[in-house]
Amino acid sequence: MSLEIILTEDGSNSIKNTIIDECYHSTSGAIDESQHIFIQNGLKAINKTSINTLEIGFGTGLNALLTQIECDKNKINNNYHSIENLPISSKDYKILNYCKQLKIKDDIFLKMHNSAWEKETPISKYFNLLKINIDLQRFNLKTKYDLVYFDAFSPNKQPELWTYNIFKKLYENLNTNGILITYCAKGVVKRTLKEVGFEIKSLPGPIGKREITQAKKK
Repeated sequence: MSLEIILTEDGSNSIKNTIIDECYHSTSGAIDESQHIFIQNGLKAINKTSINTLEIGFGTGLNALLTQIECDKNKINNNYHSIENLPISSKDYKILNYCKQLKIKDDIFLKMHNSAWEKETPISKYFNLLKINIDLQRFNLKTKYDLVYFDAFSPNKQPELWTYNIFKKLYENLNTNGILITYCAKGVVKRTLKEVGFEIKSLPGPIGKREITQAKKK
């Protein structure tokens, strides 16, 4: 895997996969994007004090870090499962500047990245992390989730992950009123989610993006 650390417009780092020519985050701002999509319109839309979260694409660990901060702040117990087929190396994650930008110590962030794969690890008082090194198509879901962060590469780069069968599998493993949140607002993606059974909302996107998609299981 060929990766390049880049600087986005909010001052935070992201990573560019130079083989497929796609960044892990919006170049308009990695932290701003993650906070707006996954925290504001994902985590904060779940009105529970104890939740199970599934993240599709652990990536840089930014979504997990922001989620842990929010859960500890609001005393929300979160069992956070994250699947990643191509983990980044310690050489890369050790130089990401999220903790500096957020003005926090880096111990939690490094603990997340250094935690063993396939083993649930208590990260903080309210946040447990299970990282799973597998691709989504082969992943056998055994847990019922309240929230799904669908943060795979775009449909143009990973079309095999944006299919009816994938969304159906996720829908069936969501609790009632569970939410799938994604940055993608393509019409074909929204139609597929609706066909599976989700109730779809198009929400305002972060800087640099007009819309995002929130899908709820009713």
